[in-house]
Amino acid sequence: MPKIVMLFIFSYLLGAIPFGYLAGKLLKGIDIREYGSGNLGATNVYRTVGKITGIIVLLLDIGKGLLAVIVADSFALNGLIINRELILIIAGLCAVMGHNWPLYLKFKGGKGVATSVGIFIGLAPVAMMICIGLFVIIVAIWRYISLGSIVIALSLPLLMYYLNYGIHLTTFSAMVGIFIILRHISNIKRLYLGTENKFGQKNQS
Repeated sequence: MPKIVMLFIFSYLLGAIPFGYLAGKLLKGIDIREYGSGNLGATNVYRTVGKITGIIVLLLDIGKGLLAVIVADSFALNGLIINRELILIIAGLCAVMGHNWPLYLKFKGGKGVATSVGIFIGLAPVAMMICIGLFVIIVAIWRYISLGSIVIALSLPLLMYYLNYGIHLTTFSAMVGIFIILRHISNIKRLYLGTENKFGQKNQS
């Protein structure tokens, strides 16, 4: 049991690594939370620090979610636990909670989209690839990153159900989707009012 607890702590601490914050500090000597949208995510890094840095942060945030699942899967395959699916779900949940509420930054983190993408690339690659495709289409047409993120949050549970990933993974995807939507309440309000900034604008959020 202690080894399982350590796995979950590792997943949380991994997810909590604030790559966006570190990029701002190391490359520009700034606290990225005080610039642009104030978010720690790759979009704000892209605009505030630089395009290449934003892309790197995006990949790192995706990577930490995927790594949490890979480590948990290795843990399960070594025979240390019985329910492999459950351990992967809890590890993924810990990772996204770490990103959203990081210990290192007084529990004030990002919105969890990229980390969730990484988690579900590991858990449900087909469903996640379809969601990424939808995201790209939404952003290409309307240029709202937030709208693309909300579409992922809403469509993933439906795809998980339709593709028969099972009740546990489908429920987990719905839970993560709720996390993402709750973190985008302010964006939803701006989308409704028509004041949400588009991708490429200086003050996008």
